[in-house]
Amino acid sequence: SCRENFIHLCNPHLEKMKEDILYHFALGTGTHDFPTLFGDVKFVCVGGSPSRMKAFIAYIAEELGLGSPGCDYPNICAGTDRYAMYKVGPVLSVSHGMGIPSISIMLHELIKLLYHAKCSDITIIRIGTSGGIGLEPGSVVITRQSVDATFKPQLEQVVLGKTVIRSTNLDEQLAKELMQCSKEIGQFNTVIGNTMCTLDFYEGQGRLDGAICLYNEEEKLQYLKNAYDSGVRNIEMESSVFAAMCNLSGVRAAVVCVTLLNRLEGDQISSPHDVLVEYQQRPQKLVGYFIKKSLGKV
Repeated sequence: SCRENFIHLCNPHLEKMKEDILYHFALGTGTHDFPTLFGDVKFVCVGGSPSRMKAFIAYIAEELGLGSPGCDYPNICAGTDRYAMYKVGPVLSVSHGMGIPSISIMLHELIKLLYHAKCSDITIIRIGTSGGIGLEPGSVVITRQSVDATFKPQLEQVVLGKTVIRSTNLDEQLAKELMQCSKEIGQFNTVIGNTMCTLDFYEGQGRLDGAICLYNEEEKLQYLKNAYDSGVRNIEMESSVFAAMCNLSGVRAAVVCVTLLNRLEGDQISSPHDVLVEYQQRPQKLVGYFIKKSLGKV
Protein backbone atom coordinates (compact mmCIF):
# COMPACT_ATOMS: atom_id res chain seq x y z
CA SER A 1 0.00 0.00 0.00
CA CYS A 2 1.24 3.51 -0.71
CA ARG A 3 2.48 5.61 2.17
CA GLU A 4 -0.08 8.07 3.46
CA ASN A 5 0.71 11.66 2.56
CA PHE A 6 0.94 13.70 5.72
CA ILE A 7 1.27 17.48 5.78
CA HIS A 8 4.88 18.59 5.31
CA LEU A 9 5.66 21.47 7.67
CA CYS A 10 8.46 23.71 6.41
CA ASN A 11 9.17 25.06 9.88
CA PRO A 12 11.58 23.37 12.32
CA HIS A 13 10.71 25.85 15.09
CA LEU A 14 7.19 24.51 15.62
CA GLU A 15 8.54 21.29 17.17
CA LYS A 16 9.99 23.29 20.06
CA MET A 17 6.72 25.04 20.93
CA LYS A 18 4.80 23.79 23.95
CA GLU A 19 1.52 24.94 22.46
CA ASP A 20 0.51 26.53 19.17
CA ILE A 21 -2.15 29.24 19.12
CA LEU A 22 -3.89 29.69 15.78
CA TYR A 23 -4.78 33.26 16.64
CA HIS A 24 -6.94 34.19 13.62
CA PHE A 25 -9.00 31.00 14.02
CA ALA A 26 -9.33 31.39 17.82
CA LEU A 27 -8.12 27.78 18.17
CA GLY A 28 -5.10 26.40 20.01
CA THR A 29 -3.42 23.06 20.66
CA GLY A 30 -3.57 23.78 24.40
CA THR A 31 -7.34 24.29 24.39
CA HIS A 32 -8.58 22.10 21.51
CA ASP A 33 -8.04 18.44 20.60
CA PHE A 34 -7.09 18.79 16.95
CA PRO A 35 -6.92 15.06 16.02
CA THR A 36 -10.42 14.48 17.45
CA LEU A 37 -11.91 17.61 15.90
CA PHE A 38 -10.25 17.46 12.48
CA GLY A 39 -8.41 14.13 12.10
CA ASP A 40 -10.89 12.70 9.57
CA VAL A 41 -10.69 15.67 7.15
CA LYS A 42 -9.75 14.75 3.56
CA PHE A 43 -11.14 17.71 1.57
CA VAL A 44 -10.70 21.37 2.41
CA CYS A 45 -12.58 23.97 0.38
CA VAL A 46 -11.67 27.61 0.78
CA GLY A 47 -13.38 30.71 -0.62
CA GLY A 48 -13.57 34.42 0.05
CA SER A 49 -16.86 34.96 1.80
CA PRO A 50 -18.02 33.44 5.11
CA SER A 51 -21.65 33.17 3.95
CA ARG A 52 -20.63 31.36 0.76
CA MET A 53 -18.55 28.85 2.72
CA LYS A 54 -21.49 28.23 5.04
CA ALA A 55 -23.76 27.69 2.03
CA PHE A 56 -21.13 25.32 0.63
CA ILE A 57 -21.05 23.14 3.76
CA ALA A 58 -24.87 22.91 3.77
CA TYR A 59 -24.76 21.90 0.08
CA ILE A 60 -22.06 19.27 0.69
CA ALA A 61 -23.90 17.85 3.73
CA GLU A 62 -26.96 17.30 1.55
CA GLU A 63 -24.93 15.87 -1.35
CA LEU A 64 -23.15 13.39 0.93
CA GLY A 65 -26.31 12.53 2.87
CA LEU A 66 -24.81 13.77 6.14
CA GLY A 67 -26.69 15.87 8.70
CA SER A 68 -30.42 16.57 8.58
CA PRO A 69 -32.12 19.06 6.23
CA GLY A 70 -32.33 22.57 7.68
CA CYS A 71 -29.77 21.67 10.32
CA ASP A 72 -27.45 24.51 11.39
CA TYR A 73 -23.69 24.23 10.95
CA PRO A 74 -21.86 26.03 13.76
CA ASN A 75 -18.92 28.28 12.89
CA ILE A 76 -15.85 26.57 14.41
CA CYS A 77 -14.08 29.95 14.48
CA ALA A 78 -16.89 31.73 16.31
CA GLY A 79 -14.32 33.26 18.70
CA THR A 80 -13.09 35.58 15.92
CA ASP A 81 -14.63 37.43 13.00
CA ARG A 82 -11.55 37.15 10.76
CA TYR A 83 -12.43 33.80 9.20
CA ALA A 84 -15.32 31.35 9.37
CA MET A 85 -14.90 27.57 9.37
CA TYR A 86 -17.46 24.77 8.97
CA LYS A 87 -17.15 21.00 8.90
CA VAL A 88 -19.27 18.07 7.85
CA GLY A 89 -17.80 14.54 7.69
CA PRO A 90 -14.48 14.62 5.80
CA VAL A 91 -15.06 18.13 4.41
CA LEU A 92 -13.80 21.37 5.93
CA SER A 93 -15.02 24.70 4.51
CA VAL A 94 -13.08 27.87 5.38
CA SER A 95 -13.38 31.52 4.33
CA HIS A 96 -10.21 33.43 3.44
CA GLY A 97 -11.24 37.04 2.79
CA MET A 98 -9.94 39.07 -0.17
CA GLY A 99 -6.43 39.17 -1.51
CA ILE A 100 -3.04 37.53 -1.02
CA PRO A 101 -2.32 38.80 2.53
CA SER A 102 -5.69 37.62 3.86
CA ILE A 103 -5.54 34.11 2.34
CA SER A 104 -1.86 33.76 3.29
CA ILE A 105 -2.56 34.30 7.00
CA MET A 106 -5.46 31.86 6.84
CA LEU A 107 -3.37 29.19 5.05
CA HIS A 108 -0.48 29.36 7.55
CA GLU A 109 -2.94 28.52 10.30
CA LEU A 110 -4.95 26.02 8.23
CA ILE A 111 -1.82 24.06 7.27
CA LYS A 112 -0.74 23.96 10.92
CA LEU A 113 -4.25 22.86 11.92
CA LEU A 114 -4.13 19.93 9.46
CA TYR A 115 -0.64 19.05 10.70
CA HIS A 116 -1.61 19.10 14.38
CA ALA A 117 -4.70 17.03 13.55
CA LYS A 118 -2.43 14.42 11.86
CA CYS A 119 -4.51 14.60 8.66
CA SER A 120 -3.30 12.69 5.62
CA ASP A 121 -4.05 12.62 1.87
CA ILE A 122 -5.56 16.09 1.91
CA THR A 123 -6.94 17.87 -1.16
CA ILE A 124 -7.42 21.64 -0.87
CA ILE A 125 -9.55 23.45 -3.44
CA ARG A 126 -10.18 27.17 -3.71
CA ILE A 127 -13.63 27.91 -5.10
CA GLY A 128 -14.29 31.48 -6.09
CA THR A 129 -15.28 34.17 -8.54
CA SER A 130 -13.10 35.89 -11.09
CA GLY A 131 -13.05 38.12 -14.13
CA GLY A 132 -12.87 36.15 -17.37
CA ILE A 133 -10.81 36.99 -20.46
CA GLY A 134 -12.34 35.91 -23.75
CA LEU A 135 -14.83 33.57 -22.09
CA GLU A 136 -18.62 33.62 -21.89
CA PRO A 137 -19.68 34.86 -18.39
CA GLY A 138 -20.52 31.88 -16.17
CA SER A 139 -17.67 29.78 -17.58
CA VAL A 140 -15.64 27.90 -14.97
CA VAL A 141 -11.84 28.02 -15.08
CA ILE A 142 -9.72 25.28 -13.52
CA THR A 143 -6.28 26.82 -13.02
CA ARG A 144 -3.28 25.23 -14.73
CA GLN A 145 -0.78 27.75 -13.38
CA SER A 146 -1.23 30.91 -11.39
CA VAL A 147 0.73 33.76 -12.96
CA ASP A 148 1.59 37.24 -11.73
CA ALA A 149 0.67 40.53 -13.43
CA THR A 150 3.63 40.12 -15.81
CA PHE A 151 2.37 36.58 -16.72
CA LYS A 152 5.21 34.74 -14.93
CA PRO A 153 4.22 31.54 -13.05
CA GLN A 154 5.72 32.69 -9.77
CA LEU A 155 5.07 34.48 -6.51
CA GLU A 156 7.55 37.10 -5.33
CA GLN A 157 7.66 37.58 -1.58
CA VAL A 158 10.00 39.66 0.53
CA VAL A 159 11.27 37.60 3.48
CA LEU A 160 13.80 39.18 5.88
CA GLY A 161 14.33 41.97 3.35
CA LYS A 162 15.21 39.63 0.49
CA THR A 163 13.04 38.74 -2.49
CA VAL A 164 12.10 35.06 -2.52
CA ILE A 165 10.54 33.52 -5.63
CA ARG A 166 8.17 30.57 -5.25
CA SER A 167 6.58 28.31 -7.84
CA THR A 168 2.82 28.57 -8.40
CA ASN A 169 2.12 25.34 -10.29
CA LEU A 170 -0.97 23.39 -9.32
CA ASP A 171 -1.61 19.63 -9.35
CA GLU A 172 -2.02 18.65 -13.01
CA GLN A 173 -3.72 15.32 -12.27
CA LEU A 174 -6.25 16.99 -9.96
CA ALA A 175 -7.06 19.60 -12.64
CA LYS A 176 -7.72 16.77 -15.13
CA GLU A 177 -9.96 14.94 -12.65
CA LEU A 178 -11.97 18.12 -12.07
CA MET A 179 -12.26 18.70 -15.83
CA GLN A 180 -13.58 15.14 -16.24
CA CYS A 181 -16.14 15.81 -13.47
CA SER A 182 -17.36 18.90 -15.30
CA LYS A 183 -17.84 16.86 -18.49
CA GLU A 184 -19.88 14.33 -16.51
CA ILE A 185 -22.06 17.08 -15.01
CA GLY A 186 -22.45 18.70 -18.45
CA GLN A 187 -24.17 21.86 -17.18
CA PHE A 188 -21.68 24.67 -17.88
CA ASN A 189 -18.65 25.55 -19.95
CA THR A 190 -15.39 24.65 -18.18
CA VAL A 191 -11.80 25.22 -19.33
CA ILE A 192 -8.33 24.59 -17.97
CA GLY A 193 -6.27 27.78 -18.27
CA ASN A 194 -3.82 30.06 -16.54
CA THR A 195 -5.12 32.39 -13.85
CA MET A 196 -3.62 35.82 -13.29
CA CYS A 197 -3.36 36.75 -9.64
CA THR A 198 -3.18 40.47 -8.93
CA LEU A 199 -2.62 42.67 -5.87
CA ASP A 200 -5.56 44.92 -6.65
CA PHE A 201 -9.05 44.81 -8.18
CA TYR A 202 -8.90 48.10 -10.11
CA GLU A 203 -5.59 49.36 -11.59
CA GLY A 204 -3.94 45.98 -11.01
CA GLN A 205 -6.55 44.34 -13.26
CA GLY A 206 -6.58 47.11 -15.87
CA ARG A 207 -10.00 48.49 -15.00
CA LEU A 208 -11.09 51.93 -16.23
CA ASP A 209 -13.63 52.49 -13.42
CA GLY A 210 -11.51 52.85 -10.27
CA ALA A 211 -10.86 56.04 -8.30
CA ILE A 212 -7.49 56.30 -10.06
CA CYS A 213 -6.74 55.38 -13.68
CA LEU A 214 -3.81 56.87 -15.63
CA TYR A 215 -3.99 54.72 -18.79
CA ASN A 216 -6.44 54.65 -21.69
CA GLU A 217 -8.84 52.05 -23.02
CA GLU A 218 -6.53 51.03 -25.86
CA GLU A 219 -3.67 50.30 -23.41
CA LYS A 220 -6.04 48.36 -21.16
CA LEU A 221 -7.30 46.16 -24.03
CA GLN A 222 -3.75 45.55 -25.28
CA TYR A 223 -2.75 44.34 -21.80
CA LEU A 224 -5.75 41.99 -21.51
CA LYS A 225 -5.11 40.64 -25.03
CA ASN A 226 -1.45 40.01 -24.08
CA ALA A 227 -2.71 38.15 -21.01
CA TYR A 228 -5.04 36.06 -23.19
CA ASP A 229 -2.21 35.27 -25.64
CA SER A 230 -0.04 34.07 -22.75
CA GLY A 231 -2.75 31.55 -21.77
CA VAL A 232 -4.55 33.57 -19.09
CA ARG A 233 -8.30 32.93 -19.01
CA ASN A 234 -9.27 34.61 -15.75
CA ILE A 235 -8.10 37.07 -13.10
CA GLU A 236 -8.47 36.87 -9.32
CA MET A 237 -6.51 37.82 -6.21
CA GLU A 238 -5.55 34.71 -4.21
CA SER A 239 -4.34 31.85 -6.42
CA SER A 240 -0.58 32.54 -6.43
CA VAL A 241 0.08 32.34 -2.70
CA PHE A 242 -2.46 29.51 -2.44
CA ALA A 243 -0.53 27.46 -5.02
CA ALA A 244 2.87 28.35 -3.52
CA MET A 245 1.95 27.43 0.06
CA CYS A 246 0.20 24.19 -0.91
CA ASN A 247 3.26 23.21 -3.00
CA LEU A 248 5.64 23.80 -0.08
CA SER A 249 3.40 21.83 2.29
CA GLY A 250 3.02 18.85 -0.03
CA VAL A 251 -0.74 19.22 -0.40
CA ARG A 252 -2.49 18.60 -3.70
CA ALA A 253 -4.40 21.70 -4.62
CA ALA A 254 -6.70 23.17 -7.26
CA VAL A 255 -8.32 26.51 -8.02
CA VAL A 256 -11.84 26.46 -9.51
CA CYS A 257 -13.32 29.89 -10.25
CA VAL A 258 -16.37 30.98 -12.18
CA THR A 259 -16.07 34.08 -14.39
CA LEU A 260 -18.65 36.78 -13.66
CA LEU A 261 -17.93 38.82 -16.81
CA ASN A 262 -15.71 38.96 -19.89
CA ARG A 263 -13.17 41.71 -19.21
CA LEU A 264 -12.66 42.27 -22.95
CA GLU A 265 -16.23 43.60 -22.96
CA GLY A 266 -16.30 45.73 -19.81
CA ASP A 267 -15.21 46.30 -16.22
CA GLN A 268 -18.37 46.37 -14.14
CA ILE A 269 -20.27 43.29 -13.02
CA SER A 270 -23.78 44.09 -14.24
CA SER A 271 -25.56 40.72 -14.42
CA PRO A 272 -28.76 40.48 -12.35
CA HIS A 273 -28.38 39.18 -8.79
CA ASP A 274 -30.10 35.82 -9.45
CA VAL A 275 -27.81 35.15 -12.44
CA LEU A 276 -24.72 35.89 -10.31
CA VAL A 277 -26.01 33.60 -7.54
CA GLU A 278 -26.38 30.77 -10.07
CA TYR A 279 -22.87 31.45 -11.47
CA GLN A 280 -21.39 31.33 -7.97
CA GLN A 281 -22.95 27.92 -7.40
CA ARG A 282 -21.06 26.41 -10.35
CA PRO A 283 -17.69 25.91 -8.59
CA GLN A 284 -19.63 24.49 -5.61
CA LYS A 285 -21.46 22.03 -7.89
CA LEU A 286 -18.25 20.95 -9.60
CA VAL A 287 -16.30 20.47 -6.37
CA GLY A 288 -19.30 18.83 -4.68
CA TYR A 289 -19.51 16.32 -7.51
CA PHE A 290 -15.75 15.73 -7.36
CA ILE A 291 -15.93 15.01 -3.60
CA LYS A 292 -18.89 12.66 -4.06
CA LYS A 293 -17.09 10.82 -6.84
CA SER A 294 -13.87 10.59 -4.78
CA LEU A 295 -15.87 9.03 -1.93
CA GLY A 296 -17.58 6.57 -4.31
CA LYS A 297 -21.01 8.19 -3.88
CA VAL A 298 -21.78 9.12 -7.49
